Amino acid sequence: MGISSSGAVQDAALQAAPAAKARGYWATVGRRIARDKVSMVCVAILLAIFVSALLAPWLGLADPYQGSMIRRLRHIGTPGYLLGTDELGRDMLARLIYGGRLSLVIGISPVIFAFGIGTMLGLVAGYVGGWVNTAIMRTIDVFYAFPSVLLAIAISGALGAGILNSIVSLTIVFVPQITRVAESVTTGVRNRDFVEAARASGAGAFTIMRAHMLGNVLGPIFVYATGLISVSMILAAGLSFLGLGTKPPEPEWGLMLNTLRTAIYVNPWVAALPGVMIFAVSICFNLLSDGLRSAMDIRS
Repeated sequence: MGISSSGAVQDAALQAAPAAKARGYWATVGRRIARDKVSMVCVAILLAIFVSALLAPWLGLADPYQGSMIRRLRHIGTPGYLLGTDELGRDMLARLIYGGRLSLVIGISPVIFAFGIGTMLGLVAGYVGGWVNTAIMRTIDVFYAFPSVLLAIAISGALGAGILNSIVSLTIVFVPQITRVAESVTTGVRNRDFVEAARASGAGAFTIMRAHMLGNVLGPIFVYATGLISVSMILAAGLSFLGLGTKPPEPEWGLMLNTLRTAIYVNPWVAALPGVMIFAVSICFNLLSDGLRSAMDIRS
């Protein structure tokens, strides 16, 4: 009786050890991120933009669609118009905050979708290998023959203007990049001892990929995908600027840059505001990605 109780305790301890180790790793990553002042500033800025965009209808802002030619192109700091007005007399503060909704959705959604699809394809290609790896990776290489910007424009032009089509085109652009990273990381861990032990125990390929490999490859892929958000924001704004994304009169930062380009010599500060928002969000995601990469590199 005592021997069986001791064995049960030992088994429970062995099962709890990997979970405790995982919790210890992520707790260390969290502490390292919290000590990184640059990353914390970026998180604060992004949270402020996200929250303001989410709560825009309840912030008491002016109607972002209501304009007046009498008050067009008012300067920043004009009473009643903190950030001035656009070429149709619409409040710039309201349009920037409401525009953050569409800009963030179009910029982040493709990376999320590409992260799921690319991780799955890379995991299968890296673990199975052989002709499966060749088929997936050679198909991915076809997309690398085209620059990302031109590929996004070509796909959006073929599908037509619209928010959904922009998301689809950018997802197609980012899937090959994430797949290549996922395949590379998976190839590096598929012959590790814990994978060999899982094979020896009779576990199937799906079980090994889901239970043993996914957790070990997800971190580097996630860090890479976080950095892609900054690129996605710029590409999404570029598509809207070219008329392949959001349609007027919807407030969206790329589209606002397009409509305000004629006012660059009349009121350059107001005309530059959408570009400032795109730059701020992009640089914050870029710096946050660097912070995550440094925090997760525990060995250094």
